[in-house]
Amino acid sequence: MKSATSRYLLLSTAVIGSLSLFALKNEDKIVADADNAGLKLPAGFGALKVADTGTRARHITVTPQGTIFVKLNRPTKEGQGILQLREGGTGKASVVAGFGNYGGTGIYSTKDYLYASSDEEVFRYKLNAKGEVTNPTQPEKVITGLLNRQQHESKSITLDQAGNIYVNVGAYANSCQVKDRQKGSMGRPNCPILDSAGGIWQFRADKLNQTYGDGTRYATGLRNVVGLDWNAQSNQLFVMQHGRDQLHDNFPELYDTKESAELPAECLYALNKGDNAGWPYTYFDPAKNKIMVSPEYGGDGKKVSTGSYLAPAMAYPAHTAPNALLFYTGTMFPEKYRNGAFIAFHGSWNRAPEPQKGYYVVFQPFKNGKPSGPYEVFADNFAGTPEKANAGRPDHKPCGLAQGTDGSLYVTDDKAGSIYRIVYAKK
Repeated sequence: MKSATSRYLLLSTAVIGSLSLFALKNEDKIVADADNAGLKLPAGFGALKVADTGTRARHITVTPQGTIFVKLNRPTKEGQGILQLREGGTGKASVVAGFGNYGGTGIYSTKDYLYASSDEEVFRYKLNAKGEVTNPTQPEKVITGLLNRQQHESKSITLDQAGNIYVNVGAYANSCQVKDRQKGSMGRPNCPILDSAGGIWQFRADKLNQTYGDGTRYATGLRNVVGLDWNAQSNQLFVMQHGRDQLHDNFPELYDTKESAELPAECLYALNKGDNAGWPYTYFDPAKNKIMVSPEYGGDGKKVSTGSYLAPAMAYPAHTAPNALLFYTGTMFPEKYRNGAFIAFHGSWNRAPEPQKGYYVVFQPFKNGKPSGPYEVFADNFAGTPEKANAGRPDHKPCGLAQGTDGSLYVTDDKAGSIYRIVYAKK
């Protein structure tokens, strides 16, 4: 193949104590794995597995200089919660760095800084001109004391173009019941969880040692957000909510097992300051295309909410766990992908006896900063086989997304720890 977008060589990897990856310069040539790393992709696309970390890889970022950083759910035995992966020109892998003795999910980079989160704090590392961290053992604390009640504890992060950082603080409950996840238990009046969780908090990215009191509750009524990104085209924050669980388990007289498997939708929200998405009082029914009253608060599966809650910008299948959202601004992929959104769905565990779903990356078209038309499954077969997907026993679970400096798409795996790279070769 002779097109400029297909200039790649197969990227080799090495794991020596800690993992480091050298991505390739644009003038080098890599090609996709013969089997596209086991993935099913649209015509013209290819994939390669660039690394196997052997541990749960969460979010991923690529700096403007081309350095790749991966956040790990838990630190390695060497005490490394962040793996540094660096572009090079030979295609060979060698150790660069591993640092950050804390687990977590969130990671984000600018030209000057790498931001990373534990489940209680957000840190900042200074980058030099090569995109290398200069203070790996002494990060600056940007935010401290974030709430962690051991349920929906991950602190996903993103930045806007004005120097603000946005942090998810997930609700430490399924639906704010008096007895969490218990059959027949009703909702707590004026859900007190919303005072400190169940929303997105906004802080300054350049101010150190901030706490809750220094931040702003930017949006509320969001049960748990793991995937979020700033849309530069519309100058707006978009988030993917994990919808509530166990409608049939908790209220079997109102919902059968099939309804519980298909409700509620996983929702994409376009947020403005002060928005309320309705959790725990409501959920979104994609079949009815309505915001419904939750059974914990007087709903019966038929009662439509009359509250002034934010409607989703788009809805996706229930219990598929959207764990990353990325607006694509590169030029490698065809024009239809420009400014659209990729969403990584981690996959379900609670649709039984219906088949489990997810374990894929979808593409959501956008036009003028808004969703435009139906989504399409873009990268599939992370599970390994349809049978493994249906049974909820996948080989891999897509979790993090990042855009490479060349416009390729990186995908992390939160089960086996593989790192994938998707490229486009057909013009």
